[in-house]
Amino acid sequence: MSATSPGSVLIIDDSLTVRAIIEEMLSGDRDLRVVGSAGDIDTARMLIRQHQPSVITLDLAMPGIGGMTFLDELAAGPHAPVLVVSSHTRDGSDTAHEAVARGAIACFDKAHLVSHAKDFRRALKKSARSKPRQPSLAAPST
Repeated sequence: MSATSPGSVLIIDDSLTVRAIIEEMLSGDRDLRVVGSAGDIDTARMLIRQHQPSVITLDLAMPGIGGMTFLDELAAGPHAPVLVVSSHTRDGSDTAHEAVARGAIACFDKAHLVSHAKDFRRALKKSARSKPRQPSLAAPST
């Protein structure tokens, strides 16, 4: 990734505050560019079609179908890599393991996101450089 082709990031979180924090964390990074943010899954679907982002950040506690179900939906077809940002995905938690099993590249705990900003940006950059993920052959757990 070069300065002329930054990785495009779509932020999906129902919290306006968290979306603003992530945007601010990425604002000075020449290798990442936020192309949109969504507070609900329907808006996220529209923005994914419109912008075809290089990488997606996703909260799991979303109104409507929720983040885990949306991970399953994304895994059904080619999609950008997804990094989960949620208060439910503390290191080693069952929820974090399930999110990765359903297709997330990595999970970051919201409570520690700012203190782990460097790792978060590094994971976004690495994911943005990767090829779109192909549909998963594994059936989602229920």
